[in-house]
Amino acid sequence: MQIEIRKGLALYPGTFNAVIAPENEIIAAINSNTDLQRFLFLYISGNYSRILSGINRQSKNFDIRRGFTAHQLLTILREVGHTVVFVEHDPSLFDNAFEMLQPIADALKDIARDALVILYTPSMDRSFSALAQKADHYIEIVPVEVEQYPLRTSRLMRQHGLRPSGQTTLEVS
Repeated sequence: MQIEIRKGLALYPGTFNAVIAPENEIIAAINSNTDLQRFLFLYISGNYSRILSGINRQSKNFDIRRGFTAHQLLTILREVGHTVVFVEHDPSLFDNAFEMLQPIADALKDIARDALVILYTPSMDRSFSALAQKADHYIEIVPVEVEQYPLRTSRLMRQHGLRPSGQTTLEVS
């Protein structure tokens, strides 16, 4: 069992993975992996979720839990018995509970001995960085922006006998 985030980039059981990626990339990775429906999948979010509404949840093996505080998140993690554990990072859980970062990071690492653990965020913050220090893999997917290059490059222009607009020679008076 694996989750392929991008072509050639797969996550495997027995690992704790810290992933920073655009929301649409991670939703597509989860939805495109039909094998996930065969495994016990636990989705954990905090006070809000940016991606849950986009995830296909037709599988009977897809469980959702919400931790509204860092202490509740730790309790959820201590009760995990799933094959895939996906934690959508919510930095607001740690606003007044920085002391909980280490125990939660340790719990994620412990769960990863028997499961595939993914700690996900669309953007980096201090609490995610602290949790990710225990991760086996740290993955950042940067969105690929299509750059608009002009078709009139000097090489193409020479091949077609065209002259670029603007000054073409250095004139001295």
